[in-house]
Amino acid sequence: MQLVVAKIGRAHSLRGEVVLDVRTDDPETRLAVGEVLATEPPEAGPLTVLSRRLHQDRWLVKFAEVADRSAAEALRGVELVVEADASDEEDAWYPHELRGLRVELLDGTVVGEVVALEHLPAHDALLVKETSGARTLVPFVTAIVPVVDVAGGRVVLDPPGGLLASDAANLVVSDETRGED
Repeated sequence: MQLVVAKIGRAHSLRGEVVLDVRTDDPETRLAVGEVLATEPPEAGPLTVLSRRLHQDRWLVKFAEVADRSAAEALRGVELVVEADASDEEDAWYPHELRGLRVELLDGTVVGEVVALEHLPAHDALLVKETSGARTLVPFVTAIVPVVDVAGGRVVLDPPGGLLASDAANLVVSDETRGED
């Protein structure tokens, strides 16, 4: 299974550097000088890391195959991928490990299945396809997703009222949230 290490963003300089949206916990190793990374789509690569640096908390990378800004801009949106099986970290899962898992509530009620893992600015979120067909983004935080059982084929949710589309009638909105006195 291919794991996305980073997604190539905009060109950064005339020399062909690109900004990366990093999706790995180990960019030092994955983006080491000399590393050859496969790409998605495959015809965009492979790409060899020629240099890398951190600039304002963003990774900037120069690939040996990219000569100038025009070539760098052509790579925008390309994903850098590596082959991976399963995560060996205790509380870390790859998207392919989560996709297809049954989603249930604490009482065992099945509410749907995980269709994707979305990388949002604040935190990751599970995209859940509910049994009704509705799609809901669920913050992938321990308070809401207390159990991830890949071997058992399930994740367990403890969602606040109204988070799931099937529970929209129980949405709790306080006067404080509305801005009323």
